[in-house]
Amino acid sequence: MNNVIDEFETRVAEIEGYFNFVAGLDEGSLKVEAAEGNIANPAPEIEVLVKTFKATALLMLYNLMESAVTNAIEAIFDELAERGVGFDKCREEIRKVVLSNARLHKPEKLLPQLSNIAVDIVAKTFRREAFVSGNVNARAIRSIAKQYGFTEPECRGDRLLTIKTHRNDLAHGSKSFAEVGRNFSIQDIREIKSDVFEYLREMFGNVGCYIENKHYLCAPANVA
Repeated sequence: MNNVIDEFETRVAEIEGYFNFVAGLDEGSLKVEAAEGNIANPAPEIEVLVKTFKATALLMLYNLMESAVTNAIEAIFDELAERGVGFDKCREEIRKVVLSNARLHKPEKLLPQLSNIAVDIVAKTFRREAFVSGNVNARAIRSIAKQYGFTEPECRGDRLLTIKTHRNDLAHGSKSFAEVGRNFSIQDIREIKSDVFEYLREMFGNVGCYIENKHYLCAPANVA
């Protein structure tokens, strides 16, 4: 889990660096120099670029959201594989996920990987590339938390939907980068960025607690 969090914080630092650059252009603390050494007029070309850069910042935030969720769930399966947790030892929610994952595999390709089926089917059926695609927001994360049995983030996360919506607008070509970016001030992006970081850090904390306390295991049977 520590590696997952380290990767997340590295991506956060990259986004912060990019945002500071865009904010500098927008607020005038950074200037763009032409090849001849002259200071380029910041309008109108730079204004269009800044709008595009703002939209790109939203896209970077969405990519962070998607990678964070995928990595967090992969960390759960890595833990299950490392500890050799068998199917019958997993909590009911995990068993349902494993069975659902198994349906995504062709039997002839999956079978050779299952030398110890009770253990191998848990880890070998997870497919990172099939986990999420263009559908991450706070509602989706709450659903995933319920699906796996870890605690949902308490942050509202409303702005995650804003990011997802505009990411899909850009991905599907229904809006240009400049069209999306013109709707957001630098302060808007600051607030969105802070909310996303806070929400995802809380999610990681909850998943970390889930793994550390082995909440992926089924409850022990009551002995009369």
